[in-house]
Formats: sequence, C-alpha cells, structure tokens
Amino acid sequence: MTQTSSAESLINDLAIPTDLAKSLVGGGLLIKTYGCQMNEYDSEKMANLLENTHGLRLVDSAEEADVVLMNTCSVREKAQEKVFDELGKWKKWKAEKPHRVIGVGGCVASQEGKVIRKRAPYVDVIFGPQTLHRLPAMINDALGTRSVHGKAKAVIDISFPEIEKFDHLAKPESSGVSAFVSVMEGCSKYCTFCVVPYTRGEEVSRPFDDVLAEVRALAAQGVREVNLLGQNVNAYRGKMADGDVADLALLMQAVRNIEGIDRIRFTTSHPNEMSNNIINAYAELPELVSHLHLPIQSGSDRILALMKRNHLALEYKSIIRKVRAHRPNLSLSGDFIIGFPGETQADFEATMKLVEELKYDRSFSFIYSPRPGTPAASLPDDVPMDVKKQRLYALQELLNQQTLAHSEALIGTVQRVLVERLSRKSDREMAGRTECNRVVNFVGDIDMIGTFVDVKIHEALTNSLRGEVVATPEAGLATPQFYGL
Repeated sequence: MTQTSSAESLINDLAIPTDLAKSLVGGGLLIKTYGCQMNEYDSEKMANLLENTHGLRLVDSAEEADVVLMNTCSVREKAQEKVFDELGKWKKWKAEKPHRVIGVGGCVASQEGKVIRKRAPYVDVIFGPQTLHRLPAMINDALGTRSVHGKAKAVIDISFPEIEKFDHLAKPESSGVSAFVSVMEGCSKYCTFCVVPYTRGEEVSRPFDDVLAEVRALAAQGVREVNLLGQNVNAYRGKMADGDVADLALLMQAVRNIEGIDRIRFTTSHPNEMSNNIINAYAELPELVSHLHLPIQSGSDRILALMKRNHLALEYKSIIRKVRAHRPNLSLSGDFIIGFPGETQADFEATMKLVEELKYDRSFSFIYSPRPGTPAASLPDDVPMDVKKQRLYALQELLNQQTLAHSEALIGTVQRVLVERLSRKSDREMAGRTECNRVVNFVGDIDMIGTFVDVKIHEALTNSLRGEVVATPEAGLATPQFYGL
C-alpha cells in the first residue's frame, strides 16, 4: 500500500473527522522499545499494523513523527520513572502540533495505566501487551474524542484477552533472514521477584497450525532462521487440528520441515519445563542450534526456594549435563539476580561455584530490584547495597572471563554462519551469526546474504569475531529482496 494512493480510502475508514484523519494518515511513526525480545516482536507487529491501517511509516526521531509509541518493560528498577522522563520530552513536542498522538504500551502500561494517565494527561492511548492489536481503533477513538471535546481523553485498554491479538495483527513480514515468532504469551510460574504474570497474564499458547502458518509466510519471504519466543517458551502447549496438544519439541519438529527454514532457536526457558522431549530434540533436530538460554537466577537452593523457582541447583545442573551429552559444544547462557533479600555470602558463593562449574557463554546479571506487587517486595532486605555491588562485580568478572574463553576457543575452528547483512565496519565485508549467536565479520559480497557459509575464525574481539570464508555450499541461493534488488 502506498501512502498517497490509499489516503482517501483510509480516511473514509477512520471513525474520526476528516481534518484529523488527513493530519495523521501517511505520517511518521516512532516506536521506542525497552526490555525483552517479546517487546521487540510486539513493536514490529505494531509498526506493520499501523502501516496497514493508517499508512504510517517508521521514522528515526520524534520530530519526524505524527505518532510516538513507547513499548515499556517493568522488569528492572525505576522502569516507571524512565517512562515519565521520556513522556516529559514528548509533552512539548505534542503541544507544538496538537494532531500528534502519544501512546504507551507494554508492561509498565499494563501495571500503571491509571497512574500514567494521571501524571501525563496528554497521553492519548494506553495499552497492554495483549491489546496492541486494538491500537488502530484506540488511536481513532482518541482522535474522535479530541475533536468532540477539544482536548485529549486517553483511551485505556490493559485487559488480558488471551490469544486474540494474534488473530488481528498484520500479515507476517520480515526485513531480514532471521525472524522472531511468538508462540505463547504470559507466565504462570509466579516467581516471587517477577512482575510478568501480573503484566502479561498467565501462560496461553497459540494454536499449532497458526504458528506454522506464520513461519511458512516468513520462509516464503526468504527467512532462514526463526527464534520461537515466549516468557516460558518451553511450556508451549498448542492445540492441534485433531484436538491433540503439541509441546515445543513437536512444534520444532514441524518447523524444521518447512522449506527454507534451516536454523531454529527458542527463548526464554524455565528449568521446570525442560522435558525429555525438548532435551532429546538436541539429538534429533540438526536445525536446532547448539545454544540454550536457561535462567537459574541463583546457585543457592535456599534462595531458589525464596524465589519460588521450584527446583534445586542440582536439578538444573542435571538438565545441562543431559543436553551437553547430545551437544558437547553447547553454548549456555543464563540470568542471575544478585542481592536477593536475605542473600548471604554462602548463598553468593554457591552461585559463583555453579557458574564456574557450568562455564556459561554469555549471560545477564543484575542486582535485585523490588517490583511493586510482587511477594519478594515485602521481604526484609538486610544486604547492604555496597555488598550487592561487590558481588555483582565479582560475578560479572567471572562471566566476562568465560565469554572471552568461549570466543578464543573458536579461533581456528570453522563455523557455519548465516549471512545477514553488510558489515558495519566496511562495505567490503559481510556480517552473520554463528549457532552460538556470535557476530562474525568477513570479506564477502552481497550475493551471500541469506545463505549459510563456512567461515574459519582467526580473531576474537570484545563483541564479535573475524574470519575468512572457506566454503560457500549454498552459492546461488541469495535473497537480494532484502536490499530491494
């Protein structure tokens, strides 16, 4: 759809006055995304949806935009204040051109919708992760209200209509050779530190055939790698056409059979959902990468119990051993929370011991921050902040050493790399990713994009690798449509 030729029909479809419609249709859209890959996926869907319904095009700055959206995350401390800091910058922007629209979505919106409206009355729409598909109608309603009353009146929808949103989003589109595919929403684990069940709802899986239809559509556009997403993606239980229920292992088996898909990832996972079927998939599915992101949060059984993780460190380590029996070169990543209320030095040392034993690749680690409404927020916290910072520093030093060791161990090896784009370093170089998600830069040409090449690694840098192509087994299978060629 072009922005000019379809403008009149778009205006006619909008339930808002023509003057306001004309000021919005075909305008610019800025989306600021915070947090996890689920939010990145949701932001991409918002952009596609608003392009189809309002002709909006993505822009790089608020000055170019007619609609600005913030897709928020409430996992970390001070998330709410970051939202209001950004909204403060947009207040003057909107005052200059009243037709402009401000929207706040995501987990902070879900948790603090009424507070946002009270503190920032110039916000037009407030929506949750499960209602982003209603965004076009919400924008129309906000503009219609503004026309009648002469001022904005926020339209708020932070309900949990389960899986409904996937039936109303735009058709899958990809601008690259790798794509995210959300297979489930929400979380039912209720860890004491986590706000996700309260902001995204409980676990709901997309129907099996719906997921496969999206993957097929992406494969038809040249996508070679899919990353299956969920708050606890390995808890996937999708209904099948015959009434049976598919788990993640069966879903990945079906995805691998889709023509064009040659690499599969999944994130993020919970140890309690790492079934034997999923573990065995590492032996049975060559398309499944030798990488696993499996958060544990702490190596102390006492802290794990306080977190309501419902597993022991020994059980977690057993899972890793089983997967590595199938994939000895497994790249393991995880999440760690340091300074959870009541954490002792012995608890921290248990975490360090676990990390030393399992030899993580890349991981995420944070100082515990209480989230409003979660059980852990009311626990007495007698760990001084300077102690928490010292512990975090020690853990991150160890994790960084392990990451460097993994990178250096790749020197001299030949890695299968999916070529994604031109390198940011040089227009003579290409960039792609290994199975362990390392970016590799190497001399090549644009015809390689969309193909797998074999690259011999000769240098490990801080955030990437360098190498040289030693084989191009898929020469002639390039996908130049990603560059408009």
